[in-house]
Amino acid sequence: MRRNSQKRENRAPRRSQRKGEALIGRTWIFRGINRGRVTRKTITMHELIGLKVKVINSSHPGLIGIEGYVIDETRNTLTILGEKVWIVPKNVAEFEFEIDDKKIRIKGEELIGRPEMRLKKR
Repeated sequence: MRRNSQKRENRAPRRSQRKGEALIGRTWIFRGINRGRVTRKTITMHELIGLKVKVINSSHPGLIGIEGYVIDETRNTLTILGEKVWIVPKNVAEFEFEIDDKKIRIKGEELIGRPEMRLKKR
């Protein structure tokens, strides 16, 4: 029987402990239907999960150039899956979303808030 004083280095054997780590290397990403309706004006009202994104500008130089797919969104962060999983704060970055052939640049301050609450803001 293990005691509390003994250290357990890997608490979850055979699976990753961080969110999204298991998705690295997979080729499928759900992009949703009717993504062609997303425009610069309406992107704040749409779901961001599944969109391809790149961090164009940031006050933190380590975040610039991160690109991949949005796999999760919280009120203040985007979780981006690329070669690894990054959690990028919305308020310090400028994002470029790729939808079909269009590229839409938007400041992170406009995306702050839960998706369902952004609908009410307009």
